[in-house]
Amino acid sequence: MKILAFGGSNSKKSINKTLAGFTASQIQSENTEVLDLNNYEVAIFSIDREKESGIPSLIIDFYEKLQESDLIVISLAEHNGSYSAAFKNIIDWTSRHRSDFFKDKKLFLLSTSTGPRGGKSVMETAISRFPRHGAEIIESFSLPSFGQNFDEKTGILSEDLASEFKSKIQNIKKLYGLETE
Repeated sequence: MKILAFGGSNSKKSINKTLAGFTASQIQSENTEVLDLNNYEVAIFSIDREKESGIPSLIIDFYEKLQESDLIVISLAEHNGSYSAAFKNIIDWTSRHRSDFFKDKKLFLLSTSTGPRGGKSVMETAISRFPRHGAEIIESFSLPSFGQNFDEKTGILSEDLASEFKSKIQNIKKLYGLETE
């Protein structure tokens, strides 16, 4: 089983990339890759750029990473109630390459933020939007107040949130026939 995980942010200290990587590690697949969106930075999408230069090779590489994966773990950063500009730009370009770029892909969607809503607005947007690109969202989880509720060594600190998260991880393991505790 191949897991692809990334945070929907280009911050070098992305809490969403941290959460995505942690989540992938809890599923315990031997074949996990955590992407950094900074490695897929391209010019802002415009129809004129596409006509002049075509789809950037980095976007085709990103698309191929998606296609090689059995499970995609995305932790969405929320900027002003929606996707970060970096993530939105990659999605805009990728959808021009293939509008069904998530076709037949299973997604575990996450979101976190430093605030008490944990990125719920961007999560709602993604849950509504991604199936239009072919995604099957098998689980979703929002972690509020990242600094108070997460530790890189321990994981999720709140007992209630940790229990909810663990249940979702167990559901994914069962779906893929992985050993569960």
